Amino acid sequence: MPDDNSKLVYSTGQSVPRKGNKVKKDTSTNLPPSQQKVIVRLDRKGRGGKSVTIVEGIQLPQKEMQSLIKQLKAKLGTGGAIKEGSIEIQGEHCDKIIPVLEKMGYRPKRSGK
Repeated sequence: MPDDNSKLVYSTGQSVPRKGNKVKKDTSTNLPPSQQKVIVRLDRKGRGGKSVTIVEGIQLPQKEMQSLIKQLKAKLGTGGAIKEGSIEIQGEHCDKIIPVLEKMGYRPKRSGK
């Protein structure tokens, strides 16, 4: 018999899980910085031609991510935000961000040119 929570209309004897019951993955795992795959890239799409440097792949809890972006913004003298788990820094700062991340123990790679 199907579960009480499923919305099964036609049955062949197998229960199909509901789509709404997905488990949210925790991206703040405790991987050391040297094992994280960090990508630094430049993006202009959908921003009216303005450049934004995007840092993806840093897996930190939200509080530590806020601290990291605050440090980056202070060193670069620019604005930025955290969107969808990646760090966005205003302007073209790929060459300046990579050495800063390397000093913190990450192994960043530049994507695109």
